[in-house]
Amino acid sequence: MEENNKKRAEDMALHDTSLHLDDTDGDFPVHWKSGSLKYADFKLMAEGGTAKLFTCRDINLHRVVVYKTLHSELRESNIEVQRFLREARVTAKLAHPGTVPVYEMGRDRNGDIYFTMKRVRGRNLRDIIQGLSSKDEKLMQLFPLGVLVDSLIQICQTVAYAHDHGVIHRDLKPANILVGGFGEVLVLDWGLAKVWGEVDLGHNAISEGADPVLTPVGRRYGTPLYMAPELARGDSQIDGRVDVFSLGNILFEILTLSQLLHGETAQEVADNLLTKDLPDPSDFTSSRNVPDALEAICRKALKKDPRERYPSVQSMLDSLKYYQLSGTAIG
Repeated sequence: MEENNKKRAEDMALHDTSLHLDDTDGDFPVHWKSGSLKYADFKLMAEGGTAKLFTCRDINLHRVVVYKTLHSELRESNIEVQRFLREARVTAKLAHPGTVPVYEMGRDRNGDIYFTMKRVRGRNLRDIIQGLSSKDEKLMQLFPLGVLVDSLIQICQTVAYAHDHGVIHRDLKPANILVGGFGEVLVLDWGLAKVWGEVDLGHNAISEGADPVLTPVGRRYGTPLYMAPELARGDSQIDGRVDVFSLGNILFEILTLSQLLHGETAQEVADNLLTKDLPDPSDFTSSRNVPDALEAICRKALKKDPRERYPSVQSMLDSLKYYQLSGTAIG
């Protein structure tokens, strides 16, 4: 019975994504709808601190898309509106296989800004790591260490491409990485990205009550559990090495299935980051074999002094590719 139910669910999933004649050969009306009016059948997909995501149907192209819009109470927040616009435009302009294709941006009948993008099926890396930590047998089969390292290489390729185009992500974390069902790995949420032409301005240190897990509303730094020390301090001058640190943090979780940083509040997390020594992956876990080469890459990416880290994401990527081919670290 359980096997039959599983097969039925798989068949339904296939049917839901398959192309049918009605989807491709229907007539196109003379008086067609445009803008937000062409979207129908809205279903809430996810809701975060600043925005809602819906799946909906584009009635002109007969396809399901993801529709993202700000929470109504943030419509008057210049910071959040700018962040929302930046996410849409940065993602659209990068146009890389490791980013989600953006289809359209506009305003609905109430004047609220929205943008639509491709619906991608998959799991975010945070859920994968949590499942592996809980010893989910299916995830353990699907995501051995080699597959996770391959995924990290794809992440680094996307971020290196962004850096080459003048974009620093600033909020890289497992929750912002989507692993698709066909091996594709996508970097999400470019709303905090730093772009060419943006003036380097310091920000206040992390507020006492900020949540360490979430990206704070109305602020320009990333998520406390994954940010580089220079972001936690509020340094005015930052560069692509803040993303190197976050990628090292993600690698630490891949190797240990545990978080690098801990604390009840964002301020406590920042204090631990700035004042305490960071553990090595092999010191943090006894149940997983941590390859020496990957530990060396992780340690270098997580240096507190950015001058001691990899000078670029491309350099870290080169080390990961070298490990992938040889099983050893460069140098």
